[in-house]
Amino acid sequence: ECHQWYKKFMTECPSGQLTLYEFKQFFGLKNLSLAANKYVEQMFETFDFNKDGYIDFMEYVAALSLVLKGKVDQKLRWYFKLYDVDGNGCIDRGELLNIIKAIRAINRCNETMTAEEFTNMVFDKIDINGDGELSLEEFMEGVQKDEVLLEILTRSLDLTHIVQLIQN
Repeated sequence: ECHQWYKKFMTECPSGQLTLYEFKQFFGLKNLSLAANKYVEQMFETFDFNKDGYIDFMEYVAALSLVLKGKVDQKLRWYFKLYDVDGNGCIDRGELLNIIKAIRAINRCNETMTAEEFTNMVFDKIDINGDGELSLEEFMEGVQKDEVLLEILTRSLDLTHIVQLIQN
């Protein structure tokens, strides 16, 4: 499996360093809305562990392993980091709303609940202290206690289609 990942990575990125542009091309992310573009940039930044502006093969493997095989608490910590766009240690309503809209635009999914309704539901369920922000603790505990939220988050970042791209 790792050999396939390496082969795909080096075929698509002979320099061994994936730029944001190449990252979008690699995963077939084209003609994105502004919100979706920002989300992809945020995802790229969370995968770029050493913050050098590139994703090298080790970062790529670490990110794929986390998303595909990581334990629930590891994934939730990564989701939190991904959703905390301004990096202040909390997720506010605006950040969550923009991420949900972006994920839906990328996945082209039609949900029964609007992004606003979903955001409100999340905050109603897990913003324990009612301050309008989700701390890491609130997020981790709240999502782990609510199977519906956990399922929605997991499904929203389902990378099965990406694994299929890599394997083909």
